[in-house]
Amino acid sequence: MEVALSKKYRPLFQWNKCKKDDPLQKVDTVIITGGRYSQKSFASGLFSCVSAKDFKHRILYTRYTLTAAEDSIIPEFNEKIDILNCNAAFETKKDRIIGHNGSKIVFKGIKTSSGNQTAALKSLKNFSMFILEEAEEMPNYEGWDKIKKSIRALDVRNLSILILNPATKEHWVYTEFFEARGVQEGFNGIVGNVLYIHSTYLDLEREFIPDSIFEDFEDKRAAYEYYESLSQKEKDICDAGIVKKAKYYKHVVLGGWLDVAEGVVFTNWSIGQFEEPTPSVFGQDFGFSVDPTTLVQTSIDKSRKKIYVKELLYKPRLTTSMIIEENKRYAGKSLIYADSAEPRLIDEMRRAGCNIRETIKGQGSVSAGIAALQDFEIVIDPGSINLIKEFNNYVWHDKKSKTPVDAWNHGIDSLRYATYPELSRVKKVWQQW
Repeated sequence: MEVALSKKYRPLFQWNKCKKDDPLQKVDTVIITGGRYSQKSFASGLFSCVSAKDFKHRILYTRYTLTAAEDSIIPEFNEKIDILNCNAAFETKKDRIIGHNGSKIVFKGIKTSSGNQTAALKSLKNFSMFILEEAEEMPNYEGWDKIKKSIRALDVRNLSILILNPATKEHWVYTEFFEARGVQEGFNGIVGNVLYIHSTYLDLEREFIPDSIFEDFEDKRAAYEYYESLSQKEKDICDAGIVKKAKYYKHVVLGGWLDVAEGVVFTNWSIGQFEEPTPSVFGQDFGFSVDPTTLVQTSIDKSRKKIYVKELLYKPRLTTSMIIEENKRYAGKSLIYADSAEPRLIDEMRRAGCNIRETIKGQGSVSAGIAALQDFEIVIDPGSINLIKEFNNYVWHDKKSKTPVDAWNHGIDSLRYATYPELSRVKKVWQQW
């Protein structure tokens, strides 16, 4: 079977056999981005099979959420083994492909139902490669870096690969590997220890793209090129259909990074100075290691249907005494509604002098709180950097069932805790949450 790969992937396949003076010798991380028909997964799958067969790599191939690998990802890998005509070199088992030369490709999900790292990802020193597909789902750099640093084989060079459809520019992959390093999106090449690969359907030979798909992409391409030729004033009044096609082409087809996430939960917000038309009520969400503990200040203007909110605290790894100190500093004797999942912590803080109460949670509490907030204009203080990031990235997981993603929500949850008791009275509806 003929294999047609974009030339953009050539450095990836040269990595295993590069010479000592080659810049690829320093590479221990690969970032692969792209849009539709960019061959990201196809190329990484072929590379994995070649690395295992010819170089005896032990590969941990992951997604943040992965269930039943034998029904999903393993059949795709078996197709690649067929393409390479190397079936005799491997044996397929439930969640792994075993090479007869001592290599292996093991498929695991990082997230469990409890949200913690799986036990199977705790002993990784024998692995030599860590590949994370759909890396846009990985919530933070720290979690990824911890696994990367556990990959420490001694007989071959170690490599970590991130494969993703670009998300927003607030995502840790962008901030850590593009913004912090001064790398422009769409770049192909090596910067320090990182190899960047970005490909699109335009890099693939035309014969390998179905006619209907290619024609659809080209239709959207025409809209995109027209839209980009307009002045800002003309863009502001451009036909909505053209704008939609142009944005789709840029961010989905070409794989461009988004300034704001698609499908955000809240569009009813703006940045403005904090005002206090009514006495402030505070909201708090607790974290510790990776997740931050947050504290926000809110004030509701019922007559103008506005909620003013200011981020006061957004820090991980705070002890109870530190949180008490921060609460007294910012809230004084004012009322704080806090996450009811930590009743013992709340009781300890109350005994230390904080005016703090548990929020009431129950079935439908999140969607009810979101619906209440959506009835008001939310004005976010300009200094609330993390809260603004959350509003730009808090999207629906399933809009039909009103289920948001469980991410980018630490400050937003605090806002819900602080405002819902009052907002529910405004609507004359009380739902336990």
